Amino acid sequence: MLVLMETQDMLADLGCDAVVAAATNEQAVALIEGQHFDAALLDLNLNGVRSYPVADLLAARGVPFAFATSYGGNGLRDGDRERPLLVKPFECDRLERLLTGLLWPPK
Repeated sequence: MLVLMETQDMLADLGCDAVVAAATNEQAVALIEGQHFDAALLDLNLNGVRSYPVADLLAARGVPFAFATSYGGNGLRDGDRERPLLVKPFECDRLERLLTGLLWPPK
């Protein structure tokens, strides 16, 4: 919970005007089905459960996203290994670079 609060503060500092969070896959799916997202930062582990259903839904909707985890690349499925990865703990400048790459990828 503290990491989430700190991340929300970082996102606010970076100028994000709408940030929502979900603690479970079910909550995340409901949020995704109910609104538009420009990008998403997805914790690989939501309350002890891998967040793959959420990743699959984001990918199907074309929402750019990255995984956040303290496990490094361990635990990622083969098809997700090319996704951006934010290793926790992280600093605000790393989060900013990651979001910039998601929202304005190099061509």
